Amino acid sequence: MQTPEPFPPEQPYAERSERFSPDVAWVWGAGERLAWLSGLVLTLSTLMGWYVGNIDDPTIAIIGWHTGAIAKIVFVIGLAVIALTLMRQAGLELPATVPESLITIVLGSLATILVLVRLISIPEEFQPASRGIGIWISLAAAILVIVAGLLRASEEL
Repeated sequence: MQTPEPFPPEQPYAERSERFSPDVAWVWGAGERLAWLSGLVLTLSTLMGWYVGNIDDPTIAIIGWHTGAIAKIVFVIGLAVIALTLMRQAGLELPATVPESLITIVLGSLATILVLVRLISIPEEFQPASRGIGIWISLAAAILVIVAGLLRASEEL
């Protein structure tokens, strides 16, 4: 009578590494990670203080969401960047004629222009206010969306 072997038969190294390794494109794709992170920061930055002012004694802060339609569009652009990244992770691909990196660059450029408009022109109803940290974070996140699109374009080549 033969005793059973205590260990299963040895598998080749290639099979083991493929089975336990995460998706390499997600782990090493800096452009995709940066797009997801900067899209999240861009979305959340519209909920931060874009304008700060001292009226009488208390300090007030006006969040970007309350500054008008521009901040709401920036919020939607941030959600679109996140959705584009999640679609790719879910396996949904856009047509080859419309590269995802180009869409990311366009979304980042549009967000940058809109944030620059709010940075240069403070609405009149908030006039004694100055620029807060939230609008600078929005500008940095919008520029990082452009950089993420450029990184993704270089990864596609």
